[in-house]
Amino acid sequence: MSSAPEHAKRLIACESVTPATGAVFDALEAMLEPLGFNVTRFTAGEDAPAGPVENLYAVRGTGARHFAFAGHLDVVPAGNGWTGDAFEPEERGGLLYGRGAVDMKGAIAAFVAALDDVPEDAGRISLIITGDEEGDAVHGTRALMEYMAEHAIVPDMCLVGEPTSVAKLGDMVKIGRRGSVNMWVTVKGTQGHVAYPQNADNPITKLVSILAELDRVTLDRGTDWFQPSNLEVTDLTVGNRAHNVIPGEASARLSIRFNDRHTGAGLTEMVRTVAQLHGGEVEAIVSGEPFLTPPGELSEIVAGAITKVTGIEPELSTSGGTSDARFLSKLCPVVEFGLRNATMHKLDEAVELDDLDKLTVIYREILLSALSDPAG
Repeated sequence: MSSAPEHAKRLIACESVTPATGAVFDALEAMLEPLGFNVTRFTAGEDAPAGPVENLYAVRGTGARHFAFAGHLDVVPAGNGWTGDAFEPEERGGLLYGRGAVDMKGAIAAFVAALDDVPEDAGRISLIITGDEEGDAVHGTRALMEYMAEHAIVPDMCLVGEPTSVAKLGDMVKIGRRGSVNMWVTVKGTQGHVAYPQNADNPITKLVSILAELDRVTLDRGTDWFQPSNLEVTDLTVGNRAHNVIPGEASARLSIRFNDRHTGAGLTEMVRTVAQLHGGEVEAIVSGEPFLTPPGELSEIVAGAITKVTGIEPELSTSGGTSDARFLSKLCPVVEFGLRNATMHKLDEAVELDDLDKLTVIYREILLSALSDPAG
């Protein structure tokens, strides 16, 4: 019988800073093939600045129901100051340390371990695994979805193993996420001497007017499932090193996290309209639209398994940042559930060994319930 901690150690030992390729996918494939999975691997974005990216799709079984598990094997850089080596997994005091232990190699390991007690004839099970979630997220899950579309693969439901738990394993399940758009507002003026302002056009005052007007905007007051959308100024740039020069250009960067009352395009147009009134220009990148999987069969299955194993009734939430669920939600109902997120992206990232074992049991319960005949 396979062990989630042992699987996690094998994955952590593969240094897979985003974008990930190679050894870490070799390790996962070696775990899945003895379990009867047909594994397909491919790379995308070979010529991209943040490429190449490796992706893996694995499937086994047949039947009326198709349950998909999604996740990523890439991790953020380790950083300096670890107690040990970030890519040499180590058990200490009931914890397993290593980069990716929580986000999210531990959850992938638990899912693989859960498959041991799920019969091959239980139904169709697939894994959608990328090496590009922590990076640009351009050549990862989106490329996998293109592959699935080409092969007419449409799961009935999908669980993303992101670390959603907060204080205790099982206390939170994500049923949606807000969208995210980043914008760059640029105002061009005319450079000149501060003593002769009539010969110059100061772009800073215009930029300040734009930002002040945007600051007065109330995007919304939230919804039943989402917190209010928020617009934040994340950078101001002038680059003027001379105290006696009126600069010729000024710019600001904005980030908006938004709920399902908005779209990235709509918010971009709103900001552009304000900026143009003061001579500003706007460029934008929408990294994800909001999504919501209303409470229903999938969230009930996940919540029921959590309660059965832990006794906890999870909170259904849409808080936090974005994840690859924003893409997968276009395929089928999707929720996120995984380990406690207290140490993700931190130095000495660690997961409780007991939580890995419990998560394995929870995932097994989810699989068995999800693949059972809904008609009884």
